[in-house]
Amino acid sequence: MDGSKEAGGTSLRDIPGGKSTEFSGVSSDPEMEGLTLYEKKALLVNRELDSHGMGKYQWYIFFLCGMGYMIDLLYAQAFGLVEPALEQELGFSKADSGNIFSSFNAGLCAGAFVWGVLVDIIGRQYAFNLTVLIASVFGLCLGAPSNYNGILVLTAFVGFGVGGNIPIDTTITLEFLPQNRRFLLALLSIFQPIGVVVSSGIAYGFVPKYSCGTGGLGADGEPLKACSKVAAGQPCCDKASNMGWRYLLFTLGAICLFVFFLRFVVFRFQESPKYLLYRGKDEKAVQVLQHIAKFNGRQSSVTMAAFDALTDEDSSVGSGDTGKPILGSGAKQVGNSFGENVKIELARYKLLFANATMARLTILIWITYMFDYWGFSIAGSLLPRILLDKGRAIEVSTATTYRNYVIIYICGIPGVLLGALMYGVPLVGRQWGMVVSSALMGVSLFLFSSINTQASNVGLNIMEYFFQSMFNAILYGWTPEAYPAPIRGTACGVASFWGRLFSIVSPLIGAHLLVKSTNGPLYLAGSGVFVCTICIALMPRKYMGAKSY
Repeated sequence: MDGSKEAGGTSLRDIPGGKSTEFSGVSSDPEMEGLTLYEKKALLVNRELDSHGMGKYQWYIFFLCGMGYMIDLLYAQAFGLVEPALEQELGFSKADSGNIFSSFNAGLCAGAFVWGVLVDIIGRQYAFNLTVLIASVFGLCLGAPSNYNGILVLTAFVGFGVGGNIPIDTTITLEFLPQNRRFLLALLSIFQPIGVVVSSGIAYGFVPKYSCGTGGLGADGEPLKACSKVAAGQPCCDKASNMGWRYLLFTLGAICLFVFFLRFVVFRFQESPKYLLYRGKDEKAVQVLQHIAKFNGRQSSVTMAAFDALTDEDSSVGSGDTGKPILGSGAKQVGNSFGENVKIELARYKLLFANATMARLTILIWITYMFDYWGFSIAGSLLPRILLDKGRAIEVSTATTYRNYVIIYICGIPGVLLGALMYGVPLVGRQWGMVVSSALMGVSLFLFSSINTQASNVGLNIMEYFFQSMFNAILYGWTPEAYPAPIRGTACGVASFWGRLFSIVSPLIGAHLLVKSTNGPLYLAGSGVFVCTICIALMPRKYMGAKSY
């Protein structure tokens, strides 16, 4: 959010009693002029973290939150890679192949909303650990069922755990980063192509070797069919000859469990100071800052006296006529009645639509997430299948196709790096970096529909994933910057919720189009991406790279 007077749309003055007065003690500090009580305290936290630079604690947070990003794409990619093997063994129709992606996306949708809202209520600490724990428990079970419905149920629960990762992890990372290192928010997305490469690499090792696709042909000379689709005694694709996809999913579950161990046992995450401030827990916020400073080999300059000085200089704990506790008023806020807390909570949500400019920003972000997820959900779930089908049409082996997946997704890493670089490029920055990358992503999808050679298939998929990675890196990194801490998790979670909601529908539509035409899903995905291009171009520019509270 913009901390200056010009960014009044995101100001916390819309919280009941949130209007601040001019403090005699800080009148000489122009940066505090016009700020609410909470914002003044958050400014002290910003200065403290800025003085640390990128200390050891900040790097731990960056890498552990990055692993949350990695897990998101581990599974999103895995389901696209195992779907053909699942279909061959379990015998469901190609039209039903979209169900696994929609089941996963339904879980992601619920997870994004629930965890996004909860992270602003119960705090960052619990959500940080619980999301990965849920994903690991159900992920380890995912390879066990031998029926499609059982797999769909477990997939939804995995999605529920995974769904909170991006909104939570961007929120947490932003609240511990120095202000001049916020390009690292975009760089978090580098863990997504890493997740895709890891998933594709494991699949390359397991699926071609342990699948019915390498087990010979059926009586009709075609690839082996599901045992439920052939007569008794005929060769078929059974569980024993198709274990590759199960090995992949068991391995991914073990990776999630390892990440949980790192987060919960190896590194003890401290609650966000800004969360503690807007919940009135000033003393705890000071303790956390002291812990971080000690972890980084420094001493904290923030004390309770510094916070109390801001409070004591205010003529009232709340607004001048009510005297009711306000957001960020320390111990006095903790003593709120239930009714007063409800009013503060409801007013927090109103920050999303505080004025016309803020409403425009929020609505455009929602639409961008809707069609971004629309486009890359179709691409992520069906491009592996389309590439496999196109490869078979020009006699490219299954093993070569899986190798090509790894090559394609490695190229997402430089895409993320370029997205992070855009943060510091004058006249381009976040906004035009997103405009250009989304437009070129859409172009690559349309071009892929019109050409079918091995070189063009690989090259255009590389182009699509490069610009998809660049666009999402900037979008995910910038979204939490546009909102203040009291509503940040909710804003990111609700935006992700709308995107996940559209990603439930899009694979189903894409799968039905795939039955009729290989290129149908490509047109559908490309059109959605161009909607993102338009929305980003219409975003209010003053929220791009403004100060974060």
